[in-house]
Amino acid sequence: MALVWLEAVLPLGIIAGMLCVMGNVQYFAYKVHHGRPKHVGSDVWDVAMAKRDKKIMEMLSSNSASE
Repeated sequence: MALVWLEAVLPLGIIAGMLCVMGNVQYFAYKVHHGRPKHVGSDVWDVAMAKRDKKIMEMLSSNSASE
C-alpha cells in the first residue's frame, strides 16, 4: 500500500510531459516558419511601434545615404 500514490503520479507525469512537448513543438514550428522566436507579450501597440521604428530607421538611413 506504500506505492498507491504512484498510480496517480504516473498519469500526471505523462500529461505534464505531453504539455511540454506541445509547447516546444509550437515554439520550434514558429521559429522555423518565421526565422526567429516569438516575442511573448507583444500586443497591437508593440507591433505598431516596431513598424514605426523600422520606418523611421529606413528614412534616416536613406537620408544619410543621399547626403
